[in-house]
Parts: sequence; structure tokens; C-alpha cells
Amino acid sequence: MHAPDLPPAPPQAAPYRPVAAALWMLGSVVSFSGMAIAGRQLQGAHDTFEIMAARSFVSFFLVIGFAAAMGRLGQISTHRLGGHGLRNVVHFTGQNLWFWALTMIPLAQLIAIEFTSPLWVILLSPLLLGERITAPRALAAALGFAGILIVVRPDFNALNIGVLAAAGAAVCFAATNIATKRLARDVTILSILFWLTVMQFIFGAVLAAWDGHITWPTATTAPWLGLIGVTGVLAHLCLTSALRLAPATFVMPIDFTRLPLMAVAGALLYNEQLEALLFVGAALILFANWINIRSETRKTHKP
Repeated sequence: MHAPDLPPAPPQAAPYRPVAAALWMLGSVVSFSGMAIAGRQLQGAHDTFEIMAARSFVSFFLVIGFAAAMGRLGQISTHRLGGHGLRNVVHFTGQNLWFWALTMIPLAQLIAIEFTSPLWVILLSPLLLGERITAPRALAAALGFAGILIVVRPDFNALNIGVLAAAGAAVCFAATNIATKRLARDVTILSILFWLTVMQFIFGAVLAAWDGHITWPTATTAPWLGLIGVTGVLAHLCLTSALRLAPATFVMPIDFTRLPLMAVAGALLYNEQLEALLFVGAALILFANWINIRSETRKTHKP
């Protein structure tokens, strides 16, 4: 690793490639969905801090192994360490709230509430990233959110602790994505992932041991914890790669496709109710993403 007083030269700016960004974001969707299923399988076996510590432990070795295999260990540095710290505190908070909510409310409802996060990104990006809210981006966000409401029809008059935890996670994830976009301007993806795993393992281990009791992995829970670790690092690799190739206001609404995917998973795996309106909402979500991608792609072909 580089010495703290010798930050690396900023990496070459990535080209503006909305289609490639969309493909990276779909990889993130699949990875986050796998992590949700694994987290549900662990319900009651481990607390959220233990899950976060195990996830980060597995992810750390994946990041180091990949960096070593590709000869890119030199891309890991302490450059902008404060930015990494802020990003990981916010993300750690949001991820713990998310795993907690996962045990209390249906998958589709959790994902629907989480999907207010891209709307926060779109609203905050002009202030924190200097990105402009174009008409197609605003339309895509609105249609995507309308699709979510059609699918889930949440009862906001009967809030419970699981709903509040999911809402808090959504706000934290929006702030995390903004911080990721800012870091990605002059910090390598590997450095972002390295500090993600190191810092969040420390946070998780300390808080898991705070009450003097740690539930260690068993033959039953270890595979699910391992899957959370693998999908967690893949999700962030895909997300960070997407954010380097296109604006956050374009990338994040693609995550809406996770809602119908998780609604189907909840129905098949956990007997959660699957209604015809799911497909209406899913179609609207996909249409919203098509509008967003088509608009951004056209910009790259203008003379």
C-alpha cells in the first residue's frame, strides 16, 4: 500500500457509458437480492452486528485476493481516509437497520421502502454532486416509485418498528451512494472496497462483542454468512463501477428492478402473497428504467 503522505495520482476518468453502467447495476441487483435471501435464512441465529462482521471478514479476503491476482494491490491507499470513514459509518448504520428490518417485514415491503433511496439520491445529487435533474430522470424516478406503490400498497398509517428501520436504512443508503460517487472521482474501486471491508469488520466485531456474548457460525449458518460476504462485495463492486460510468441519477433508478425479483422470491421461498398487481407494477418499473437508459444513451450519440 502507498504511504499515507503519498496519495496516488487520480485514476483516469472513466468514459460516459450508460449501457455498461446499466449492466453493472443489474449485477448489483442480483447480488443484493442474494444477500437478502441469505439474511432471511439467518433470521434469529445471529444479530446484525455478527452478520456484518462475518460479511466483512469474508469480503476482505475476496478483495485482497482479487487485487493480488490482478496485480493491483498498489491501488489501495489511505488517500481520503476521512471520506472512507464517513461513508462506512453511514453505510454500516443503514446495513444494520436493513438486516434488522429484514426479520420483521415481508421482503417486498422492505425493498419497496428501501427504494425511496434512489429518490433521495436524485434530490440530493444536485446539492452534493452538482448533477442536474433532467426531465427524463425525474419522470423515470416518478414512474418507478409509482410502480413500487402499485406492487406493495404500503399502509403508512400503521407504521411498525420494521417499517421505521427500513426507512432509516433507505436514507442511509442514499447518503452512502452520494459519498461513493464523490469518492469515485479520485479513489480507485479497490481502495473503496478495501476500506469498506476493513472498517465495517472492525465496527461489527466491536459491537458484536459489546454485550460480552458472540454467537459463532455453525455448520448451518456458515454457508449463509459466506454467501452474504460474497454477494456483499460483488454488489458494491458492481455499484461502484456503475457510478463511475454514469451519473447517480441515472444509475440508481435501475435498482427498481429488484422489487419484482424479491417479490417473486418471497412468494416462492416464504409463501408471501403474490398478486396480479405485482406484474403491473413491475412493468411500470421496467418502463421507467427504459426511459432513463434511452435518454442517457441518446446523449452519447449527439454530435
